Amino acid sequence: MKLMIERNIVISNPETRDFLADSFYIESTEPLPIVFFVHGYKGYKDWGAWDLMALEFAKAGYFFVKFNFSHNGTTLERPSEFANLEAFGLNNFTKELSDYHAVISHFTERKEVNSERIAITGHSRGGGITVLQAFEDERVKVLVTMAGVCNFGYRFPTGDRLKEWEDKGVMYSENARTGQQMPHDFQLYQNYKENEERLNIQYAAQHLEKPFLIVHPAEDETVKEKEAFLLHEWCKASELKMIPDANHSFGSSEPWDEDFLPEHLEAAVAEIIEFLKKKL
Repeated sequence: MKLMIERNIVISNPETRDFLADSFYIESTEPLPIVFFVHGYKGYKDWGAWDLMALEFAKAGYFFVKFNFSHNGTTLERPSEFANLEAFGLNNFTKELSDYHAVISHFTERKEVNSERIAITGHSRGGGITVLQAFEDERVKVLVTMAGVCNFGYRFPTGDRLKEWEDKGVMYSENARTGQQMPHDFQLYQNYKENEERLNIQYAAQHLEKPFLIVHPAEDETVKEKEAFLLHEWCKASELKMIPDANHSFGSSEPWDEDFLPEHLEAAVAEIIEFLKKKL
């Protein structure tokens, strides 16, 4: 069995901008089921132990794709750095949904892929986008969230802070790892309000009829376990797996210099693969 790794494949999306994806798979005479993975807020495809996670899916028989959203702040030349903060400030939810559609379209044209067996998974904010994408996209058969959010709206400021954001046109959030001040243009909030019905994760979850696995860290300091319980309550087709003692990144960090998965991420991946073998 020959492992195939293709890095930094350029995906074109005329609605947003070009972005990058990686694929991991074992050469096969038969088309493989495909699994897409999307990062969360202030994330990117090469963060932490995502490469090692990709290898596990490839070894389990999946064509695995991870990708950068077009406006996550990275560039084609520097895919693991927030080298374009202007783009980060211009990101919004509908751009991410557009990128999700584009990357699925790109890879399902490949001969190595069985386009009838598509699963999507996302971490953190990417989990919320994944629920919406699965609801909208008939091609998607199975979805998984990892520490996924259940609501975008209540993460916005309110009152005086919202008014200040509108008046200034931008607000900043510090990246604890890099020290960068990450901008959010007010258009992010406007995009949410203008598309509030489409971006309603609760509605999407309640109307999903696809197999849905919710994997959530029991000690998540960023997305509280209540959000996993709500997703599970809303979606009748869902299964919930809590990972004991795990934090928001399932024990991974950036950089991740080990050649093995952190214990909690390994447990999460095992749960996902077991679920996919039954449902995809």
